Amino acid sequence: MKFTAIQIAEILDGEIFGKKNVEVFSLSKIEEGEVGSLTFLSNPKYTPFLYSTKASIVIVNKDFIPEKEIETTLIKVADAYKAFSTLLEFYDNAKAVKSGIEIPSYINESAIIGTNLYLGAFSYISAKVSVGSNVKIYPNVYIGENVKIGDNTIIYPGSKIYSETIIGSNCTLHAGVILGSDGFGFIPSAEGVFSKIPQIGNVIIEDNVDIGAATTIDRATLGSTIIRKGVKLDNQIQIAHNVEIGANTVIAAQTGIAGSAKIGENCMIGGQVGIVGHITIGNNVRIQAQSGVGRNIKDDEIIQGSPTMGYSDFNKSYVYFKKLPELVATINSLEKDIKALKGKK
Repeated sequence: MKFTAIQIAEILDGEIFGKKNVEVFSLSKIEEGEVGSLTFLSNPKYTPFLYSTKASIVIVNKDFIPEKEIETTLIKVADAYKAFSTLLEFYDNAKAVKSGIEIPSYINESAIIGTNLYLGAFSYISAKVSVGSNVKIYPNVYIGENVKIGDNTIIYPGSKIYSETIIGSNCTLHAGVILGSDGFGFIPSAEGVFSKIPQIGNVIIEDNVDIGAATTIDRATLGSTIIRKGVKLDNQIQIAHNVEIGANTVIAAQTGIAGSAKIGENCMIGGQVGIVGHITIGNNVRIQAQSGVGRNIKDDEIIQGSPTMGYSDFNKSYVYFKKLPELVATINSLEKDIKALKGKK
């Protein structure tokens, strides 16, 4: 796809300084720009690259004034970073314009399909599935029985959606996502043999949720595992049965959440966090990366460590953690001195 400076300026409501008809067909970093690429400048430390970049068009802030002659065409906007993000979204949407049903693929005759479906090859839609309009299902996706998928949702290759799962509108499921697999429920016998507890609940994904690649969300034992509207999940996250995650919470990669944990709204959870089951985490909580959470957390707390403690307390304690060898040596020396003094009495 090619775009001229005029077209881009119209999309961004920007002002052109340079060649109005210059064309671009790719995006780049400013320091790696080539002829035919579009980039942006928002961080002042990258300004020197503006005078050497080969990028054909650079988006800059309105108040930017070049200190010397430049060859590239500038498009001045109110906020260069935001404008470039807008273009990324526009470019991504343009690439994702797909429709039609590829062969081979399968749609059960009882499924209800909305308008403008894209169904990639080797995908499978089971009985009594409901799919909204403008949905894109990429190749090698499995959709189980009684699944419901809302409008404008995208499911990328290799995802598996088990039966009874409900997915809202405007959701994105990246490659390899698994929704509705069995929760990890077993009962040990007196002989130490584990018997499986049937998992007969489902998974509910509300509107505007993003789920990263290879993330797994287990079905509930009873009831539902629920991901509320606006939640953003990174890659390789494990969410166990009967968990509930509040609206607009963001969770980074490799986090594991055990069964029946309840997480509030607008939380930010770092990578590789472990959360035990059957606890409640309040709203607006911040959990630093690699923390181990084993207790209830109140609203607005910032925590770190394993087991977790208050973020400020952790930082104060860490000063002493680093000095432990020195402190131990000091204590040992003092003990020797005390023993020596006692021996002289």
